[in-house]
Amino acid sequence: MSEQPVGEQASPHRESEYPIFPPPQVTWKPPTPRVVVKRDLLPAISILSTVALLGLAVGWLWSRLAPPQRKVITQDGQAASLTDESYHRFDDLVIFMLLCLAAGIVAGVAVWYLRERRGPVVMLAAVAGGALGGWLAMAVGRAWADGRWPMPKSVKPLDIVSVSPVLESSWGLLLWPLMTALAYGVLAAMNGMDDLGRRLG
Repeated sequence: MSEQPVGEQASPHRESEYPIFPPPQVTWKPPTPRVVVKRDLLPAISILSTVALLGLAVGWLWSRLAPPQRKVITQDGQAASLTDESYHRFDDLVIFMLLCLAAGIVAGVAVWYLRERRGPVVMLAAVAGGALGGWLAMAVGRAWADGRWPMPKSVKPLDIVSVSPVLESSWGLLLWPLMTALAYGVLAAMNGMDDLGRRLG
C-alpha cells in the first residue's frame, strides 16, 4: 500500500461527488384581509337595534337629571320665567349632550370588544344605532319629563309653577354617533393589525 500525504488521502465523502444545493426559498404571504359583508350583516342589524335601544335609558336618565324651570303666572295668565331660571334651558341641553357623549363612548368600546365581528360593517351599524338612539332619547326624554312635571290645571296670577325641561336644539343628536365612531376608530388605530385582530371561525 503506497503512502500518501495526509492532505491528499481520499475522503469517503468528497464535495465534488455530493454537491450541496441550497434549500428552496419558501415565502409565505398572509391572506389579504377583506371586508366581510354577508356574514356581518345580521350581527350588524342586531348591534344597530341594541345601540338604538340604549336611547330609552338615556332619555329616562335625562328626564330625571334635567332641572325644570320655575315660572310665575302673570295677570294675563301667561307663564313668565323667574330671574336666572332661563339658564336651565342651557343646563338641560348640556346634560343631554353629556349623556349622549358617554353613551357614544360606551357603545364604541363595547362593539369593539366583539372581536369576531370587527370591521367597517359593524362600526357603521353602531354609528347608525347611535344616531337612532339619540333621536329616541330626545323623544322619550321629553315625554317622560312632561309626565314628571305636568302643568297645573288651575292657576291664578302670581302662582309659581315648575315647567318641564326642554331641548331647544337638535345639534346634540350628532354627539352620540360621532363619539361612537371616534371611540371605535381610536381603538382600531391602536390595534395596528391588518385584520384588526378579528377571529372568526
